[in-house]
Amino acid sequence: MGLINGLPAHVLLVHVVVVLVPLTALALVAAALWPRAARRLGPLLPLLALVALASVPLTTEAGEWLERHVDDDALVRRHTELGDGLLPWVVGLTVLAVAVWWAARPVAPEPVQHAGRRRTSLPVRIVLGLLSLAVAAGTVVTVYRIGDSGAKAAWHDGFSKTATEEKDHS
Repeated sequence: MGLINGLPAHVLLVHVVVVLVPLTALALVAAALWPRAARRLGPLLPLLALVALASVPLTTEAGEWLERHVDDDALVRRHTELGDGLLPWVVGLTVLAVAVWWAARPVAPEPVQHAGRRRTSLPVRIVLGLLSLAVAAGTVVTVYRIGDSGAKAAWHDGFSKTATEEKDHS
C-alpha cells in the first residue's frame, strides 16, 4: 500500500492505530475489571480488538513502503524498529479481549447460575484482570513510543523553533 489520494498511506492509517489500539486497551481493562462492563460491551470488545489487530500490519506495510521512499535516516530506522514491536502486543490484547468476553458472556440459565450470567471464578477473573492490565499498559506505552519516534522522524528538521513573520493571507 503506497498512496491514498496522493498522500502516503502510512500517515493516514497510523491514525487508526493511534485511536483504536489504546481504545481497545482501555475497553479491555474496563471489561476485565468490571464484569458488568464486559457484559455491556459484549462481542464489541473482541470485534474492536480484531479491527485494531488488522490495522497494525496494514499500517506497518504502508510504513515500510514509505521508508523506501524517504532519505535514509537514523530516526526513521528507529521508528521502524519500534513499529515492528507493536504486533505481538496487539495479538496479546486481542487474545485477552476474546478471553474476557468469553468469560463474561451470558449463557443459558442453569440452576447454579443467576439471571443467565456465567459465574466465572474469582481466581480466573483476577488472572484475566492482571494480564489485561499488564498487556494494555505495555501496548499503550509501545504505541506512545512508536508515535513519539515517528513524530521526531517526520518533524526533526521540518519547522523552526522561532516564529516566522506573520504573512498576509489576503
